[in-house]
Amino acid sequence: MEITASMIKELREQTGAGVLDCKKALETNGGDFQKAIAYLKEKGLAAAAKRADREVPEGVIGFYVHPGSRVAGLVEVNCETDFVARTSEFQQLARDLAMHVVAMAPKYLSPEDIPAEVVEEKRRAALSEIEGNKPAEVVEKIVQGKLEKFYNEVCLLRQAFIKDETMTVQDLVTQVAARVGENTRVRRFIRYEVGEEL
Repeated sequence: MEITASMIKELREQTGAGVLDCKKALETNGGDFQKAIAYLKEKGLAAAAKRADREVPEGVIGFYVHPGSRVAGLVEVNCETDFVARTSEFQQLARDLAMHVVAMAPKYLSPEDIPAEVVEEKRRAALSEIEGNKPAEVVEKIVQGKLEKFYNEVCLLRQAFIKDETMTVQDLVTQVAARVGENTRVRRFIRYEVGEEL
């Protein structure tokens, strides 16, 4: 099948990938758009994973103030270069994450940031809810499931993204990293609400 410029343009608009990458994806997948999109996504995510240990000294602070000015959020998102930090896509990511922080009120960035005493308290609470004599491995699976649910509720990177609940915030950050071609990391966030005790 002949790969036309209009096909490449359409794929590029859908994925944000480069012209040569779109052409190769279409050629590799016989002009099938869905397969080409999956190919580009897989390639981009694999490249993003390779860059995950690179330093991220640059970045931006995204902010969002909810109408009525009673709730606001700030999020620092880092990347490798100032060039990427100034792109509209990167700045949109920071704004979207600040809006997400306002809407979902996460308490921690990731499970690793939760104090050990909080995790232990949740573990004890989960154990106290289990009824009957169950085998130790079943009890541990139930407790671990309850802890995972807790992490998904209170950790920013584990929450379902408010604009697309089919992905987590971490998935969104990884996708943007794949598109901009640099390691991208959420460093910290804060949410303010009028009258709230810090």
